[in-house]
Amino acid sequence: MATKIPVTVITGFLGSGKTSLIRHLLQNNQGRRIAVLVNEFGELGIDGELLKSCQICPEDGEGDTNTNIFELTNGCLCCTVQEEFYPTMQELIKRRDSIDCILIETSGLALPKPLVKAFRWQEIRNAATVDAVITVVDCAAVAAGTFASDLEAIAAQRQADDNLEHETPLQELFEDQLACADLVVLNKIDLVDAETKARVEELIKQELPRVVKIVETDAYGGHSQLDASILLGFQAAVEDNLDSRPSHHDTEEDHNHDEEITSTNLILNRTFDPEKLQQQLEKLAQQQEIYRIKGFVAVPNKSMRLVMQGVGTRFDKFYDRPWKPEEARQTRLVFIGRDLKSSEIESQLVAL
Repeated sequence: MATKIPVTVITGFLGSGKTSLIRHLLQNNQGRRIAVLVNEFGELGIDGELLKSCQICPEDGEGDTNTNIFELTNGCLCCTVQEEFYPTMQELIKRRDSIDCILIETSGLALPKPLVKAFRWQEIRNAATVDAVITVVDCAAVAAGTFASDLEAIAAQRQADDNLEHETPLQELFEDQLACADLVVLNKIDLVDAETKARVEELIKQELPRVVKIVETDAYGGHSQLDASILLGFQAAVEDNLDSRPSHHDTEEDHNHDEEITSTNLILNRTFDPEKLQQQLEKLAQQQEIYRIKGFVAVPNKSMRLVMQGVGTRFDKFYDRPWKPEEARQTRLVFIGRDLKSSEIESQLVAL
């Protein structure tokens, strides 16, 4: 039997830095022929576009770039494994002679375990294996209380009573992503002080069911830039070791996401001043429960496309590539959050 294709599943909450991690791997692939499957919550493939715009992209063996980047934008992979993931994996397996490894970037709202279980299917397990699950954590977001208003109080409650039902669905998702990890990437540590970082690390360790290494990266200096030798080559065969990776949903036949978490897309045929747009987006993030904002912005008198990403009220932006002659210079944004009021979002941005 031919050697199985190693697959690395990269999971983590919204805005943790998964796409930046993969983008760096593609640009520093050390000769590896890497295929990427990127899954997004929402109809606009922002992360897939970012990967395709990197300076060095994987080739299909015949010199064509981007043909090894697959985008699934019809829902979280953990919910659409059979409909979305299976046919894409079958296509990748057909290309096994021209692929050295596969990276799967899950949606920030996806549970990793149902996806890993799919590698037990006979048609897949004979050709591919899950090399490792990498969980990326936004240190600054966790420190700011994204998953708990008071981390120390939550820890004290857990010690006092293990049966307390105090977790929110988002907390359970965060915990499930950690419980499945073979490696945790603690990202954006430069946005917090040493004491806060230590507190977040302790919280993470409490959620890890076994010994798992934690590596640190910066939001700006490192920007999820880790050497491929750290992220690839675990040979963990994760699909055969799921019992050591507990999940909140192990006793359920199916799981449900928080039905109030939705995404809304906005496409505007106009340009924006980046600073004024960011100020308005920050206001929107305070007015509504918006977890993640990401997209491309057309800037007046600029030949480059601006990438803008926000987690809560924290934003970063950079120019990724020139606009192509044939593409419309549109501003395309995706908003992910709870009970989003799409009409208000659109009206406030149109009014700028």
